[in-house]
Amino acid sequence: MIAAPIPPDDAARVRALHALGVLDTPPEERFDRVTRLARRMFQVPIALVSLVDTERQWFKSCQGLETPQTPRDISFCSHAILQDEVMEVPDATCDERFHDNPLVIEAPHVRFYAGAPLVDRQGQRLGTLCILDHKPRRLSEEDRALLRDLADMVREELIAAHAATTDHLTQLSNRRGLELLGGHVLKVCERLAMPARLLFLDLDGFKQINDRFGHAEGDAALQRFAEALRRVFRAADVGARLGGDEFVVLMSNADDDAAEAALGRLRAVIDDCNAGRPPAMALRYSAGLARWSPRDGTDIHDLLQDADRAMYRHKRQRPASGSERTH
Repeated sequence: MIAAPIPPDDAARVRALHALGVLDTPPEERFDRVTRLARRMFQVPIALVSLVDTERQWFKSCQGLETPQTPRDISFCSHAILQDEVMEVPDATCDERFHDNPLVIEAPHVRFYAGAPLVDRQGQRLGTLCILDHKPRRLSEEDRALLRDLADMVREELIAAHAATTDHLTQLSNRRGLELLGGHVLKVCERLAMPARLLFLDLDGFKQINDRFGHAEGDAALQRFAEALRRVFRAADVGARLGGDEFVVLMSNADDDAAEAALGRLRAVIDDCNAGRPPAMALRYSAGLARWSPRDGTDIHDLLQDADRAMYRHKRQRPASGSERTH
């Protein structure tokens, strides 16, 4: 077996995949519809929407397989995302990359594979729409074109899913995205017995920036703050703009020390961002912290309320030019 090489830009590719917010989400009819169609049109037993993460391939839609994911190093799709066109393996037992692959010599006993890359608008190959068979076969040119067309349908659905859960201005999650992703993150934390922290961040004096310098400068200030959050927090953390000048970050597997350390990094980044700008255009913010543990039984809405109250206590207590501390 030959594992697919990791491309030089894989970190950027994985960030783009995570930014979609679809990993580990429940099945959806709009994706299942395409895989059912692919299975029927190509008369194959297995059709998948496979997304290639750092160490796994995860199936957003899975027709004909029971497992929701497999390791990346044995996946056919990790090879398929290295090329622009449909990758076809007519007989895996005759291919040096796959002849002794566990997916070939054990269930599901893959013989034939064809995968069309799912490419986002920035050109990142996030995964594939793929079909598999238990017997060798070959695609015609018409078949290959059809598989590409079906992959384009999946790609558009992924983009639509992202748009529905993303704040257009900052490209962070919106409230709906936070509720979907945050609920999933808390379920994972509960299953793995990990703590979580939610930070509620409210920009101070934002209305004055809008009133004095105009909405274009206000939008630029929101974008600068969002970029600071991306620089400070981990890819696994869920950052969101709730609306207006309110932002939150849900940190998984994080305690108070981790949250305070992140806020310290954020202060340094914001100070650097403010350097050279007039004081009236400087970014300032108040922060509130809510704590979650697997024993609490609270959901993302409870956390938002707790963090919001903590943030307003902080805003009332701190001087206008004071430093950020959580309460």
